[in-house]
Amino acid sequence: MNSVIILGANGQLGSEIKKIEQEFVDLNIVYTDIEELDISNLSKLKLFFNNRRFSYIVNAAAYTAVDKAETEEKKATQVNVEGVTNLARLATNYKSHLIHISTDYVFDGKANKPYVEDSPTNPLNIYGKTKLKSEIEALRHVETIVIRTSWLYSTFGNNFVKTIIKNAREKNELKVVYDQVGSPTYAEDLARAILTIIHQQVHHKNIFKRGIYHFANHGVCSWYDFAKEIVNYFNFSCQIQPILTDEYPTPAKRPSYSVLHCQKFKETFNQEIPYWRESLHRCLSTIKI
Repeated sequence: MNSVIILGANGQLGSEIKKIEQEFVDLNIVYTDIEELDISNLSKLKLFFNNRRFSYIVNAAAYTAVDKAETEEKKATQVNVEGVTNLARLATNYKSHLIHISTDYVFDGKANKPYVEDSPTNPLNIYGKTKLKSEIEALRHVETIVIRTSWLYSTFGNNFVKTIIKNAREKNELKVVYDQVGSPTYAEDLARAILTIIHQQVHHKNIFKRGIYHFANHGVCSWYDFAKEIVNYFNFSCQIQPILTDEYPTPAKRPSYSVLHCQKFKETFNQEIPYWRESLHRCLSTIKI
């Protein structure tokens, strides 16, 4: 069976999967978002899955408003935890494979080397705490892959790249933090990686290796470096000024270091991962300004 459902299909990752689906003609992909299917509504989920059977469930649905989550913990928990609990139960009942997307925010950023999958977790904010709980719930199902990613961006939705482009066109100067370091991830790369895993499993079997994996574009940069690269690519005249995190306070604390070590993913699924600057340029080349 090669039937796939993408939950949260209108977000960055789901939109990128739609964009490249023609590369995977052997997969029968169905797309749903919260308007049609709210993963926190178990009765509707059951009804939906009773009428359709899916071999693969890709959960890209999540509450991702990091700062708002500090005052909307119940809502974040409802989607990120209770919703995933529902999906894991359904995946068990229908013997589906589950791929669940998580985040670098499960870590506290106090490391001095890239995080591996079994590094101690210690989220700093409500969003990270709910996503850590979501991993636990997802892994209650035997056939589950959890993929942690970081600093996701794409040509779709709202993200750092599009914000910098918009502001750099309108302003002479932008202030961006330079003491938060991580790995930007182009959602198209993650989308292709996910569909490749499913494609491999459909054709070769036994490729679907349960567990937690890290996927982020190779390399490391700060938000300041990231912004500079975007501005330089388009030759904007806007000046990017580095500031400390303390100079730009937000309701939710962010990890100062969130670099993910991705060797386990590469070796298990035999996939290469592009360098962050290469992927960023590929993304920017598709954006008309």
